Amino acid sequence: MKSAHPPLQPVAASDRIDVIDILRGVALLGILLMNMEALSGPLDLAFTGIDPHWQGLDYWADALVYVLVQGKFFTLFSLLFGAGFAIMAQRAEAARRDFTSFYLRRSAGLLLIGLCHALLVWSGDILVIYALVSLPLLACREAPQRWLPAMGVATYLCAALLMLLMGALLGLSAQIDGNNDTALRSAIAQGQQTIELQRQVYGHGSFTQAVAQRASDLGTSLSGALIIGPEVLGMFLIGSWFARSGALADPARFERLYQRLRWVALPCGLLLMLTSAVWVPYTAPGTFTARTGAAYALSSVAGLLMCLGYLAWIVQWRDRLRGLAPMGRMALTQYILQSLVGTWLFYGYGLGAFETMPRAWQIPFALLLFAVQVVLSHVWLRYFRFGPLEWIWRAMTYGRWPPLRR
Repeated sequence: MKSAHPPLQPVAASDRIDVIDILRGVALLGILLMNMEALSGPLDLAFTGIDPHWQGLDYWADALVYVLVQGKFFTLFSLLFGAGFAIMAQRAEAARRDFTSFYLRRSAGLLLIGLCHALLVWSGDILVIYALVSLPLLACREAPQRWLPAMGVATYLCAALLMLLMGALLGLSAQIDGNNDTALRSAIAQGQQTIELQRQVYGHGSFTQAVAQRASDLGTSLSGALIIGPEVLGMFLIGSWFARSGALADPARFERLYQRLRWVALPCGLLLMLTSAVWVPYTAPGTFTARTGAAYALSSVAGLLMCLGYLAWIVQWRDRLRGLAPMGRMALTQYILQSLVGTWLFYGYGLGAFETMPRAWQIPFALLLFAVQVVLSHVWLRYFRFGPLEWIWRAMTYGRWPPLRR
């Protein structure tokens, strides 16, 4: 007997919300700019602030990326993941189909792709965290729409509060113990040892050695999920509100909101970010103090505000940025392609250019690579319905191979 309800199908091109694809395209540019330092050098030397080993123009390039980009576009990408979740849930409800089993297959597929990326390509992967955090997101599916912004902001801020708490506890422990200098020197030495290992393995080692090091790096990054997890889940919930409320499908109805995000949230976030960068410009790997915890909390709040401000400006300029929509439709493929190109160019088992590209040159290189990706996206989608990894992910999700060629 045939089911009375039609099966869920991949979203047709005519049914897509263009602004979401445009936002994904811009987010991929920001992620590439952020990841370039970690692709071209040791992973643990990146994401530490404004690295003092850079000099002159390289130092200012590092500062520019840190203040304007780092932590602002992976949050935007997370918000869009939450928006996609809400849209899929609405489609499932309209079709009267079971959403839970469908979504669990989708999360399992993303986890598998993320593990392959993290172990075989680049250990700076975010997809594994997304797949894991997507499970508590499912539990929030029935939350009333009006609750989502507050739930999202509160969840996101848990990471900042945890950093403040950890910093306070460490400061108290240092006062009681009195051996803080010894512990700090030991942590710095351990962090430096990890960096040297990454430098040797990724810069000069074989592919097999790199896989083993990536497995170690993945374990370390997953241990930090207590901090990044709440940020990601918070952005998922905020993105769910943007989709369910219609703020992405019909931005004109929410012009007052977008004006506040553009002219209040973004400047306030930038001010907080500059304050954090001036106060604690750099945190040595392996170290953590009450001061650095407070600076991280400040930059985390700044990242949320600036992300929402960027979103509002991109929505405002969506007609001018429409050419980036194909990039957003192939976001999974293009995200991993950035890692493939980066590791092939810089790693020892590739062209071996590890730690040779000046920081200032990493920005134009990222812009050039992104431009090539945009062209490739346009060409590919003339002939195919999905990017290659999007096609595989859909096959995992729907249990059958959807048509690929147009």
